[in-house]
Amino acid sequence: MKITVLGAGAWGTALAASAARPAQGRDNAVLLWARDPQQADTIARTRRNSRYLRDVELPAALGVTADFSAALEHGRNGLYVVGTPMAALGEMLQALPDDAAVLWLCKGFQAGTGWLGHEVARAVKPQARVGVLSGPSFADEVLQGLPTALVSASVDASVRQLGVDAFHSETMRVYTSADPVGVEVGGAVKNVLAIATGIADGMGLGLNARAALITRGLAEMTRLGVALGAQAETFMGLSGLGDLVLTATGDLSRNRKVGLQLAKGLTLQQILAELGHVSEGVYSAATVLARARSLNIEMPITAAVVAVIEGQLSPAQGLLQLMRREARAEG
Repeated sequence: MKITVLGAGAWGTALAASAARPAQGRDNAVLLWARDPQQADTIARTRRNSRYLRDVELPAALGVTADFSAALEHGRNGLYVVGTPMAALGEMLQALPDDAAVLWLCKGFQAGTGWLGHEVARAVKPQARVGVLSGPSFADEVLQGLPTALVSASVDASVRQLGVDAFHSETMRVYTSADPVGVEVGGAVKNVLAIATGIADGMGLGLNARAALITRGLAEMTRLGVALGAQAETFMGLSGLGDLVLTATGDLSRNRKVGLQLAKGLTLQQILAELGHVSEGVYSAATVLARARSLNIEMPITAAVVAVIEGQLSPAQGLLQLMRREARAEG
């Protein structure tokens, strides 16, 4: 299968490398597109993407280019994988052929519109066959070939299968789902909840508090997802509970690191400058909350994270706000 991966950040590079590795039952020709010609040249020469990933050699079979026309032509009649941040998803989709088969990797709500990926696609490329590839995964571990499980989600069964055909291997297990809304909500909201968990861990609140935040955070995620048309059971799968646990507790999580640093009293500007990578939870938290409020969905943990990020509350005040909520039935 011909696969074009658009975006040479950490996740796009790691997935491109995974798809380009030899695997039983598949024969992929993978081309990775980088927006920056200098970055593309460096990756092609050194066979590494040191800007975003650890020093692991990329497969010799992986092609790299900064020529967008060449990247589009390569993926025609195959599969396009959009590995850009959510802010660039609409731009990428608009540039693709109208009948393209597309999976995106980005997780979040689009700023301004509050749209999820499938809503962006419906607005800018309604004829395309689209879906999302998501799940509990750190790019560095995928690049190293460590065992990983993802979910390929689309209302189009042929697109779901393309995700399996492109990426399923001895080190990557790809499940399918017909609920892209649930998969997208899980991937977006878990980033915000990981910031909350990082704050709690940074304040030294203990494992009891961590478990409570993850569990009640999952309830928030599910409420919002169901209100947007998702299936509740999706949130007990890889893109819901699985991705939430990984991002909230894993040391490689950028969103968790943001929470840990907020607990130390650093400003958001200092944290993001030190991080050097996109933290989707920071950029999507307010949009998640706005979308929830438009649907009359309560998301108290998300609201507390937004207040801390925006400087309205300190981490300690945010915790107090949550603990002072009235007792209620869990369900």
